[in-house]
Amino acid sequence: MSGAARSGPATGRLAGPAPALVVFDCDGVLVDSEPISLAVTLDMLAEAGLPMTPREGYDQLLGRSLTTIATWAEEEHGVTLTQDHLSAMRSRLIARFREELRPVPGVAEAVGALPWPVCVASSSQPDRIRLSLELAGLLPLFEPHIFSASMVSRGKPAPDLFLHAAAQMGAPAEACVVIEDSPAGIAAARAAGMRVIGFTGGAHAGPANLAEAVANSAPDAIISAMADLPACLGTGG
Repeated sequence: MSGAARSGPATGRLAGPAPALVVFDCDGVLVDSEPISLAVTLDMLAEAGLPMTPREGYDQLLGRSLTTIATWAEEEHGVTLTQDHLSAMRSRLIARFREELRPVPGVAEAVGALPWPVCVASSSQPDRIRLSLELAGLLPLFEPHIFSASMVSRGKPAPDLFLHAAAQMGAPAEACVVIEDSPAGIAAARAAGMRVIGFTGGAHAGPANLAEAVANSAPDAIISAMADLPACLGTGG
């Protein structure tokens, strides 16, 4: 989706009215999971016959559900990811999360400072989202308002997940603001008719060339630290 109709993304306060709902992606926004997830995914793809470099992985896979990745591997490369592959990946990922997963710095304070309803809308499976939030100490901030791509027919970059989250939360799409770190997620938010803030402060920002990738996706605003989120949304926190 082209950003030609919009001016360049702001780095300060998000333009427009206060949101009725703030929708957070999980991986790379709430929890610093992307380097772990990518390493496990690349191992699985290599075992299935599709080796990729980390940069290729970030360019092609960031923000996409495992189902979407499996479809992409089949359609674009003729590589089939079996249920054994997917089960092994989930097991490895959970084991590494339990050892290594941390929250994005400052995110609990930033979310706690927001006066509006919040929810999570992630490409991951529901049990993985909840585990990630629990391990990072963030689950009480969002439970039970957690939505997964498994609840809709199409994952990001389609708008389905964000529209589902807004409907479940009783918020008009145009009154929602999404916090996203991936081009696929930003495209999904824009396709849903929502404003979107690009976040470039995750641990994967450097290896993924995230600042450029997010800017090229034309979000409405960009922040590089979660501490800046309340002010970007128009509250002093």
